[in-house]
Amino acid sequence: MDTTDPRPVGRPYPEAHEHAGEAPAQPATFEGRTLHHPAEDVEDQGLAFDVATLVSRRGALGVLGAGSVAAVLAACSSGSAGTSGTTASDGGGASDGGGTASELTEMPGETAGPYPGDGSNGADVLETSGVERSDIRASIDAGTTAEGVPLDITMNIIDMAGGDVPMEGAAVYLWQCDAAGRYSMYSEGVEEETFLRGVQITDAQGKVTFTSIFPGCYAGRWPHLHFEVFPDAESIVDAGNAILTSQIAMPEAEANDVYEQGEYDGSAENLSQITLETDNVFSDGYDQQLASLSGDLDSGYAFSIDVPIDTTTEPEAGGMGGDMGGGEPPSDGEGGPGGEGGPGGEGGPGGEGGTPPEGAPGEGGPADAPSDGGGDTEQS
Repeated sequence: MDTTDPRPVGRPYPEAHEHAGEAPAQPATFEGRTLHHPAEDVEDQGLAFDVATLVSRRGALGVLGAGSVAAVLAACSSGSAGTSGTTASDGGGASDGGGTASELTEMPGETAGPYPGDGSNGADVLETSGVERSDIRASIDAGTTAEGVPLDITMNIIDMAGGDVPMEGAAVYLWQCDAAGRYSMYSEGVEEETFLRGVQITDAQGKVTFTSIFPGCYAGRWPHLHFEVFPDAESIVDAGNAILTSQIAMPEAEANDVYEQGEYDGSAENLSQITLETDNVFSDGYDQQLASLSGDLDSGYAFSIDVPIDTTTEPEAGGMGGDMGGGEPPSDGEGGPGGEGGPGGEGGPGGEGGTPPEGAPGEGGPADAPSDGGGDTEQS
């Protein structure tokens, strides 16, 4: 007679109450999501679980400088591209890796100007927790909000080298001046603010969207927006990694309407003294960089612009630009452009009051060095 115990060693039969009369055990969860490996710690659930946790939390990119989050996001972006060595994705079709010549023209590179806030000229908002955001009107700590006519900005980042396909997973950093022509982090009185600066990561369609305000017009420059594009989230920790630095011009008709509003005191007169053809950035051509707006003053404006990038070529421009030493501020009387009280007023952009932030040109703020409309002089 065989007396061998049929039960596997170390694995006794379950007690009777485990078979009947009790509800089944609930699966282990974290933040409402089932753990992939219940017996393991949360940090050991695997890459897919980690990425899902990160993207479900607002401000995950705020720790870009720490490296770990950025690396995970970058890995996720490159993995979703479907091709080795590129972040391009066609949003559904196959990426063209056969070297087919692009039918597009690359967006012109432009200087970042002296107020980038990306670490290349002192201040670095890209190290700040919360910089990854769509609505950039308020400072990141929600302390101050830039007032002005609403502007929704959509940018479509296109990978020319990949076959004119959407560039998925790229990081886009956008910044601009406020209605009074001031740049947060640099202009006197707003050095501690971070409004009108933010980062977004392109989706599968290569798209990012920002909610902002129509920028003011300060002396010597056409109204504009600045942006930098980085190949992935990890790269944004170093401004030198940008694959494109450029600017977007605002259309004149809508600018004239906007500058009748109280927040934009002085901008109308500044605009009347410059054209796209004499602006020191757009004078060599602006067709690709000129926004075409929809909307109105009451509801706000919006535009969408294509940004083709050839990643096989060296990026143009970038950096802080030419004349960093300032110059004579424009003088047009008190309350006028460059005078006391207007956008270039005392203590403001173009003014003469206060001590400029380290690395800023001239005295006061952004409009201190008027452009002569030519050469390489660049205020912002």
